[in-house]
Amino acid sequence: MRTTPGIRGGSLWGLVAVTVCVLAVPILAQQPHAAAHPNAKDVKGFREFSAHVRDYMSLRKKVESRLPTLRSTDLPEVTAGYQQAFARKLREARPKAKVGDVFTSNAREAFRRASLAALGGPDRANARADMRADAPNSNMLLEVNGVYDEAETIAAISPILLAAYPELSDEVTYRVVGRTLVLVDLKSRMIVDLARFTLPAEP
Repeated sequence: MRTTPGIRGGSLWGLVAVTVCVLAVPILAQQPHAAAHPNAKDVKGFREFSAHVRDYMSLRKKVESRLPTLRSTDLPEVTAGYQQAFARKLREARPKAKVGDVFTSNAREAFRRASLAALGGPDRANARADMRADAPNSNMLLEVNGVYDEAETIAAISPILLAAYPELSDEVTYRVVGRTLVLVDLKSRMIVDLARFTLPAEP
């Protein structure tokens, strides 16, 4: 087999390895800093949270199965009507829902510590700036089983902060309003639960 002049087999692989390493440096630099590993107490809190989310998702599935299927439509009034009906049936299915049912006391403390660690790291300025842009009114009405007002702007949640939180299914999401962390059902726009004073105050 013929070898390219000036580059032997071993040297070629070395050149490739160096090139890959050089290219990898800026890519790795763009990755968010990994959240610190939670302690045993926080692990317990996050497990409680995830278990209650699963309980809600099970209830949600039963409620949705009793509703007519929402077909694809360009009519906003049809979608709005479905959302309202879905939220109403969910409220009927959990009439005693209250703050802390999902964000238990252990979970709230775990989220607070995770938020403080994420927003107190070296990228805190960028993380705060991302969330400050288009932030919703911090005085907007928030209540369990109420509807999250999508007319309000929705603050982007920093990837650094999301990386510190438990992952969610596609049906529910986190919202941040001021220092309050809100769990919202996306299809019905209903507020499943909320945890006040979760995010650290602005420095």
